[in-house]
Amino acid sequence: MAKIIGKGNYKGRVLDGIIGRYLSTFGAVCIEGPKWCGKTWCASYHSNSEYLIGDPANNFQNRALAELSPDSVLEGDTPRLIDEWQETPPIWDAVRYCVDARGKKGQFILTGSSTPRRKGVMHSGAGRIGKIRMHTMSLFESGDSSGQVSLKDLCLNKLSPVMTGEVELRRLAELVVRGGWPGNLDVSVGNASLLPKSYLTAILDDDVDRVDEIKYDKEKMLLLLRSLARNESTTATNNKLLSDIKSEGDSLDSQTISKYLDVFERLFLLENQPPFSSNIRSSVRVKQAEKRHFCDPALAAALLNVSPDRLIGDLETFGFLFEALCERDLRIYAESFDAKLYHYQDYQNREIDAVIELDDGRWCAFEIKLGASQVDKAAKGLLALKNSMTEDGAKAPDVLCVICGLGNAAYRRPDGVFVVPITALKP
Repeated sequence: MAKIIGKGNYKGRVLDGIIGRYLSTFGAVCIEGPKWCGKTWCASYHSNSEYLIGDPANNFQNRALAELSPDSVLEGDTPRLIDEWQETPPIWDAVRYCVDARGKKGQFILTGSSTPRRKGVMHSGAGRIGKIRMHTMSLFESGDSSGQVSLKDLCLNKLSPVMTGEVELRRLAELVVRGGWPGNLDVSVGNASLLPKSYLTAILDDDVDRVDEIKYDKEKMLLLLRSLARNESTTATNNKLLSDIKSEGDSLDSQTISKYLDVFERLFLLENQPPFSSNIRSSVRVKQAEKRHFCDPALAAALLNVSPDRLIGDLETFGFLFEALCERDLRIYAESFDAKLYHYQDYQNREIDAVIELDDGRWCAFEIKLGASQVDKAAKGLLALKNSMTEDGAKAPDVLCVICGLGNAAYRRPDGVFVVPITALKP
């Protein structure tokens, strides 16, 4: 059968290089991530044959065959794509067994948009099946970043000054509302919010009930989603979400909130930013709250029902959603060179919007500011924090950088702090 996407029609992803490394290391690769982020297209590009569990042809014959005989779907040219494997969980064990029997690398590519319970899965697949997380498109992948500055080079303290061009505030608002879904790139600005809104509808109407085969209260789930949107890019606790929902005249109990959050995480709807402390090593107490994020800032914009014009009229909300957009991109770029994204908060009220830790233990501190007028204050704050950490005996960051929205150049300030527009960044 014809493949989903021809090699010439594929729009490259940062993940491509990671998939290549994993295929040469593991017998199988599992690409996980939110719906519609491009997993199937990406996996099809890297595969030589494919089996689509959700293909509706012949009354969903593919799914019926996979349920009846999971091992029968594994024959084909390798790497062989098996799309949405979680719809038939025994496929996981069939793949693991086949990988062991063949003793070869790069045999299968599995994709999944939800994490099933262990029911129906006997083995973790450790050592045989390598897991990779896919995200929505970064600005570099969608063609909205010039890619003049490499994050990897930046983290190694290298940057050649370059003029990056003017960016309008409205354009940044449009990028937030549009999001990073491949299917939304060529949609008009006026219709760009329809896809993220449809995404949320699909999640609530169908996917949440299929995760555990339990009927959930969709109205209460929507209350929680709206609260998460109001608290995007903050470290709001579950109790804060509970209080926020009550302030809107509604109610949820803490146990229900925890249960719903688990469902959302297993659907890859959320992608929180963990706290950074592993490399601080001082007497300073570090807060352990995660920074809350949707998998794409457009979901928060859809839940808040904000258009580009409304965002421009509410710069505080715009700031939080712009921060989420930048941290989405920083995560994607950092993962391409085995670095990790965190945030930092301690009990002395010192904060860092984004921390990138390299695999050798060095770390870099990033402040994120929408306007160019905020750069100077952000740079001074980073320098003060670095000096304070050094005085406390902590390991200070090796690189300081301000990521901005409206800047027109990437450069190193006389004080050593880098300034880079998000629309000039690449891996």
